[in-house]
Amino acid sequence: MKLTTYAQIGALLLASTTAFADSHEAASEEDAQLMIVEAALAGGDAAAGEKIFKKCKACHMIGEGAKARTGPALNNVVGAEIGDFEGFKYSAGMVALAEADEIWTIENLNALLIKPRDFVAKTKMSFAGLKDEQDRADLIAYLAGFTTVEADD
Repeated sequence: MKLTTYAQIGALLLASTTAFADSHEAASEEDAQLMIVEAALAGGDAAAGEKIFKKCKACHMIGEGAKARTGPALNNVVGAEIGDFEGFKYSAGMVALAEADEIWTIENLNALLIKPRDFVAKTKMSFAGLKDEQDRADLIAYLAGFTTVEADD
């Protein structure tokens, strides 16, 4: 089933997280990260998201060897703490969100992608945003495809 609205994505994430927590009292961090990725992938088309990501390439890199540019590299962004990418100097607004322990949830990514300057005050991000809900879901699905789960050693 392909989900087409942000509300459906959020409902899936909430339902899957609740069901998982109920059935696994001590869920591992890796399992929780996988659930975030699965929920993001369920809401959009990653192949379509790759095309939409072309709008982001001027400032962001993703994939093997990705480095910070004007914006941070976006590997592992889905489910990450906001402002948690090493080697990038964040704006005051992003630092404030990081200090509030905000996470790049699907909801927060969606809000940022609608209009970055409305999501975070004083951001350096000049992107105008994505008005189309499906475009945002597709882009989030694409970003989620670059989320890896590290095993505890």
